[in-house]
Amino acid sequence: MRRLPPLRSLEAFLRVAKLGSAKAAASELALSPPALSRRIKALEDFIGKSLFDRRAQAMVINADGETLLAAVEPAMDAMAEAVEELAGRGGEYRLRLGLLPLFGSQRLIPRLPELRKAFPKLHIDVDTSGHAENLLGDVIDAAIIIAAEVDPKLYSVRLDRNLVYAIASEQWAKEHNVQKPEDLAKHTIMVHSDMPMIFDAWRQAMGVPRLKPAAIDSLDSGALMLEAAANGLGVAIMHGSHFSDARDPRLTRLFNAEVESPYSYWFVCRPRALKQRAVKIFHDWLLKAGV
Repeated sequence: MRRLPPLRSLEAFLRVAKLGSAKAAASELALSPPALSRRIKALEDFIGKSLFDRRAQAMVINADGETLLAAVEPAMDAMAEAVEELAGRGGEYRLRLGLLPLFGSQRLIPRLPELRKAFPKLHIDVDTSGHAENLLGDVIDAAIIIAAEVDPKLYSVRLDRNLVYAIASEQWAKEHNVQKPEDLAKHTIMVHSDMPMIFDAWRQAMGVPRLKPAAIDSLDSGALMLEAAANGLGVAIMHGSHFSDARDPRLTRLFNAEVESPYSYWFVCRPRALKQRAVKIFHDWLLKAGV
């Protein structure tokens, strides 16, 4: 049998290459940065070539690294799939799903009893760490993400189209007498960190492209945005479906305008992942159920 490099070194290489960050890769693997560096160095010593360009505090994959990534990644996926398939025979099927918390709590979790009833052997492990598309094939099998567009190398299905609302505390809106978009120039706007273009799209559609609020705060949680708005910390520019699903009597929608969002929810996975029984079951149910 041909000599192979340590599997742990290959795993470390794949994580750094995909995440684009040694720090993030070390965190995912529960390693210290020096331990991660040793695994990468062991692989480079085995191959006899450098796979990354080392810069100040970054490791940037080079041409040799890209060549190795293209060759090794499919093989590692196939090996993981074979092990998971064998482990699942005659027993449960397990899906590792990347999921945004607000989508999960408002739209997915309430519908999962239907899936459990239809497929009692399917179990789902949920990862809400964010940027799930970078973890596909390693940490997770599939994901539901929010994006304006999806990497064409991935299999993707758009799950919805959304309108953008300006959402605030009802009490706050009364106190500040906000009647028109221009009135927001004196106040704080909140946007989701995964949707940086949403405020630009909203103010353009509202006919105030030069509107400059007092501040724009970025949050990485839709649930926290709603809670912050409910507590009078600013105006949340976000998808109207979250406002409707929240049914929070503290909140109100400002302005009666239909603004289409540049962002949608998508189901994504690697094309070959659809061959996995757990992924295929969830994918087919998700589209049929219209979650």
